[in-house]
Amino acid sequence: MPTDFNYDFEKAPAAFTSGSQKARVWTESWVLREMYCPACGAPSLDDFANNKPVADFFCGQCNEEFELKSKNGRIGKTVPDGAYGTMMARLQSNTKPSLMVLSYEARTRRVRDLAVIPKQFFIPELIHKRKPLAKTARRAGWVGCDIKIDRVPNFGKIPLITDRLARPKQEVVASWAHTAGLRKKSFKQMGWVADVLLCVERIGQVEFTLDDMYRFENYLGELHPENHHVKPKIRQQLQVLRDAGIIEFIARGRYRVLTR
Repeated sequence: MPTDFNYDFEKAPAAFTSGSQKARVWTESWVLREMYCPACGAPSLDDFANNKPVADFFCGQCNEEFELKSKNGRIGKTVPDGAYGTMMARLQSNTKPSLMVLSYEARTRRVRDLAVIPKQFFIPELIHKRKPLAKTARRAGWVGCDIKIDRVPNFGKIPLITDRLARPKQEVVASWAHTAGLRKKSFKQMGWVADVLLCVERIGQVEFTLDDMYRFENYLGELHPENHHVKPKIRQQLQVLRDAGIIEFIARGRYRVLTR
């Protein structure tokens, strides 16, 4: 049976007048009230009392940490974030969180979609640096950033709610567990792994060949200009995906995507 949620937000405190402040209160309160831990299935999450940078919630059962980003309307390709330097420092640390991405309708004050990105897929390559604010701005020189959600392969983007239709909790936890084979990879390794996996998904077939992957040579070369041996790197990452139980080798130069 699907997981039951109340998709309505509670009323924001009157002290908050801006739309962004109200949205933050709405979404964070909703997560605390309604959300379970997608990593272990614990029935609820807790919030950090002291506004921990780049983390909003944690699970008292498995200690997974989550950062929540929300957006009015559909999630789309990018989600706005905060300070660029703070985000980059955290993503390159050993204590980075997993990412929850929530979309809502401001007019009806209701949740629309929710997905979670396990922390091994929450990597620096997703962060787009904005231009510094103008000298005339109140926070002159401040540099923000956006999160490029479209750079995350579907395998690393686990849906919990789609158009207010919730997946069963056991499916979400099982999908999370299937990503565990990549958990210990460094953020530098995961940049290549995630990009190659995204190419596998773009082929759009359960079975594919090495030649299918080589068609992405120029694309991957543009993403990783420091590497001048793209084809060997593709083969290496396919081995990583095989060892993680995401794909399997079925014959010389032939592969199959394993379902999750």
